[in-house]
Amino acid sequence: MTIHSLDPRVNRAEIDGEAKIGHLDEFDYWQTYEVFVQIKRGTHHSHVGSVHAPDPEMAILFAKEQYTRRGVCVNLWVVKTSDIFTTEYNDSDIFETTPEKYHRDPESYKVMDRIKAYKEKHNSQS
Repeated sequence: MTIHSLDPRVNRAEIDGEAKIGHLDEFDYWQTYEVFVQIKRGTHHSHVGSVHAPDPEMAILFAKEQYTRRGVCVNLWVVKTSDIFTTEYNDSDIFETTPEKYHRDPESYKVMDRIKAYKEKHNSQS
């Protein structure tokens, strides 16, 4: 019994019924890779989509063809989707800051007030 699938890769693999299910070789399936593109040197990488590939080298080639063919790109990242770890929304408390650590928040520094006071003091002395 041959498995018929909507996925042409499964059909090409000619997986026969009970024999190979659960015993796929490394190249019988392709992994999913997430693609990040850097448009200009010095800017951040942006997630643009995903590709399926047998290995990271092919993932870069597929990503280049799929996501940089029409646009400008200076750098590409591909990462196995299975290697990406995320936090749970229920764990939002891990992002809360300790209230007494105001020095970590840039809004706690009133530098412009100090600069204005210094300029006024300096201009009044002149």
